[in-house]
Amino acid sequence: MTTQNSDTTVQTQSHSVFFAARQALRRHASGGNILILATILALAVANIPGLNNHYFDFWNHEVRLQIGSFNLFSHSGHPMSLLAFINDALMAVFFFTIGLEIKREILVGELSSFKQALLPIIAAIGGMLVPVGIFFAFSHGTPYSNGAAIPMATDIAFSLGVLAMLGSRVPISLKIFLTTLAVVDDIGGIIVIAAFYSTHIEVVYLLIAAGLLLLLMFGSYLKIQSKIFYLTIGVIVWFLFLNSGIHPTIAGVLVAFCVPATPVFAPKKYIKKIRKAVAKFRAEDDELLSRKSILTKEQMNYLKEIESASDKVISPLQELEDSLHPMVNYFIVPLFAFANAGIYLLDMDPATIFEGISLAIIVGLVLGKFLGIFIFSWLTIKLKLAPMPLRSNWRMLASVSMLGGIGFTVSLFIANLSFGSMGAEGVYLLNHAKLGIVVGSILSGLIGFILLRHSLPKGSADPEVESEE
Repeated sequence: MTTQNSDTTVQTQSHSVFFAARQALRRHASGGNILILATILALAVANIPGLNNHYFDFWNHEVRLQIGSFNLFSHSGHPMSLLAFINDALMAVFFFTIGLEIKREILVGELSSFKQALLPIIAAIGGMLVPVGIFFAFSHGTPYSNGAAIPMATDIAFSLGVLAMLGSRVPISLKIFLTTLAVVDDIGGIIVIAAFYSTHIEVVYLLIAAGLLLLLMFGSYLKIQSKIFYLTIGVIVWFLFLNSGIHPTIAGVLVAFCVPATPVFAPKKYIKKIRKAVAKFRAEDDELLSRKSILTKEQMNYLKEIESASDKVISPLQELEDSLHPMVNYFIVPLFAFANAGIYLLDMDPATIFEGISLAIIVGLVLGKFLGIFIFSWLTIKLKLAPMPLRSNWRMLASVSMLGGIGFTVSLFIANLSFGSMGAEGVYLLNHAKLGIVVGSILSGLIGFILLRHSLPKGSADPEVESEE
């Protein structure tokens, strides 16, 4: 009897957290497919003679949003190029949504429970430390040693896209494990960008930005629900960070942490208001409503009460996260990939894939991420600090660990930060870093997919969830 109760409790907990994993899969999996297409298109266009010159020149066009002499898209008084606008402005929106996701996970998701989150947190730490160590071993004493953070990332869109291809054969627990691991990886990437990719610091700009962030926190404390309030001040904070020497994408994360996660109305109060408003419509109104297109003033007021209550039952954090994800997944991240993944391959020696920075990144992503995630997970489970994910085994965990080597988006981002301002040598290193990222991510994805196909059960891994859906 005790065993049955325990199983029921575990299943209930699993079902409650599966909603978050299912949301992540829906948001990121199809976005991963578009990301793949954008990457293939970038590689194709960058290597078509005649067309590739237009491709590379296009990203150098200036971007302005100017009022008088003030240009919002300017860095140290100089207009941003289109490539800089994508990498520094649009990717700040990407990191803003990551910040919203991290805050939600901490408040109500996997990161809200230390016991549930411990395994993927430790696995993510291993998945960051080991690739960085391998990269350092390859790059010690070379000009590309400052790119050590490149292979530490896990691309949530690509990795969850691979899991989505295998459908219900993947246990819920493994989906949650990979989702949480990718979120913790993002936290690590944010810390690295803030700590190691800052330039000369302009203290005045930072102090003004800090004051505005305090204002946002005070607004959250006062439960100000206006999204315009947070977004408008957020844009100002972004501009101040852009010109302060701290990478502007960090502004996106910090602003996201200030967005309130508490709605004005609790769901119970919301339901009461809806019932009260709907009850004002009388039964004899049914026939009139079915054939009338114009509502009375009283009926309009009743419906506006429901509309107003609906706006107040969803927190600004949830509403912003939900509304921004389509733009980020289907436009910003694919555009970033299209702008940054284009590598001119025709003058490259194929042997360079197996030497220098390309090799260091490939080994870091494919071998380093796998060993880091799997070994740290193995130690955590063997030391009984956390259990094996439900309905999983070592082969499945090893297969998912391999998917952690799909670095792509954040890896490309860090590569640009590492070598984008190093002149001619930086262009060479950046192109070979991109090549290593693409090859390493593809290898990790393919190997992980093949391993999962052979290690997963033939049917649904969670049949009771299938029946409930």
